[in-house]
Amino acid sequence: MVRRASAKLLRYLVPDALFGTQRTRQIVKASTSVSDTRKDADKVLITAYDYDTDNLEELVVKFTEECYRFKDNNRITWINVDGIHRSDVNKIGEHYGIHPLLLEDIVSMNQRPKMDEVEGVLYCLLNMLYFNDKENAVEQEQVSIVLGKDFVITFQEDPNRDVFDPIRDKLRISNSKLRQRQADYLCYSMLDLIVDNYFIVMEKLGERIELLEEEVIRNSNQLALAKITQLRKELIVLKRNLAPVRDLIGAIIRSENELLDDRTIKYFKDVHDHIIQAHDLSESYRDVMVSMQDLYINNVNLRMNEVMKVMAIVTCLLAPATVIGGIFGMNFDVIPTAHNQWGFYTAVGTMLVIPIIMLIAFKRRGWF
Repeated sequence: MVRRASAKLLRYLVPDALFGTQRTRQIVKASTSVSDTRKDADKVLITAYDYDTDNLEELVVKFTEECYRFKDNNRITWINVDGIHRSDVNKIGEHYGIHPLLLEDIVSMNQRPKMDEVEGVLYCLLNMLYFNDKENAVEQEQVSIVLGKDFVITFQEDPNRDVFDPIRDKLRISNSKLRQRQADYLCYSMLDLIVDNYFIVMEKLGERIELLEEEVIRNSNQLALAKITQLRKELIVLKRNLAPVRDLIGAIIRSENELLDDRTIKYFKDVHDHIIQAHDLSESYRDVMVSMQDLYINNVNLRMNEVMKVMAIVTCLLAPATVIGGIFGMNFDVIPTAHNQWGFYTAVGTMLVIPIIMLIAFKRRGWF
């Protein structure tokens, strides 16, 4: 058992093994080629919220065609698709006038967060982030938000989790601001919740960075190095999401699309401020991790220097005995005190006295 644990820790010291770990492959994988085509989800859950100031219809859709009646009914509609299935995406996209290029982005994997305006719809693609406490890893789920005239359609990968529950709760309140505003405000609310959830993930990472810093100060061992490497990988995932989302929100603010009300732009500016703050905080985390890695290296070097200092002192203390022993071991008949009855004791005493004098001298000089 001990051998297995040691082998597991030692592999973190090998750069090739580090780069070849499964987590590293997941992070650096960024291809959107045909080989990365998404498999259709086994389970697809479609929910629709059709509302105005006075009324709300909440419906779990069994067949995709049931969503068609919500178009152009003079009310605001939110259609949420949990689980990506190409046929369902195409049916909904064709009925609501979503361009085929955007539909291809929806079903693609490993997309960079972005914003597009194509043929009367505003399209946002970004990742929702979650923190897995068991694996100490940042998990991401791609979400596509399509804003059109009086409708918002969202496509998510995982039907078991999202961050939109506060929106659902507000929609069930008749006098809520969400019920009184247009579809662009609903789109803002979604982006705001996604960005706010980034701070929850960053808080989790911050706690682990603080604990790891204390561990590195106390004990800079192989396990600490492995944890530093792991945290740096998770920060890469975080940074790869924050910077593009900042550009995404900025593009919405600069847009002159008719779907965006001037009153809602100030809310998007607030989200932009939040994402800039999150991005700056991630840069601070990165600097802390670089400093922590330097601290680890310095501690290892300091420990090595202490070992070398002890070895040098031992070598110096043994040097007089080696010299004296070498002299008395020479093949000469005439050596002072060699045939004296006290000669042996004199030589041994000299071997002990000289190292003691050296120790006192080293101590006074502060060498140890």
